[in-house]
Amino acid sequence: RVRIPLPVSNILWEHCIRLANRTLVEGYANVKKCSNEGRALMQLDFQQFLMKLEKLTDIRPIPDKEFVETYIKAYYLTENDMECWIKEHREYSSKQLTNLVNICLGTYINKKARQKLLATIDDIDRPKR
Repeated sequence: RVRIPLPVSNILWEHCIRLANRTLVEGYANVKKCSNEGRALMQLDFQQFLMKLEKLTDIRPIPDKEFVETYIKAYYLTENDMECWIKEHREYSSKQLTNLVNICLGTYINKKARQKLLATIDDIDRPKR
């Protein structure tokens, strides 16, 4: 057995938590269909994850907690709010943003509005290429 110094342990925990949170968002971005109940379950699952995590480690604040919460809350945005949100949140990949448009707004907006939002995502992603 090798004792890990607390500062090293904290760094390892921070990286693990950050990776887990990023993986959660990526998992949510792979959802093919999502009801209102499903969105509520996403929030509940994440809250349970945070509660268990807070018992395991003393790291505060939880790394990338807002990254996950913001993404989940975006599922509740309206068409008009979504365009502003997309422009403000460049920390998410184009795939993650595209899924938000297709899944959470896909059934509520017409094809033209969806295409406009997808074009906004493409315009934001273009400078990265």
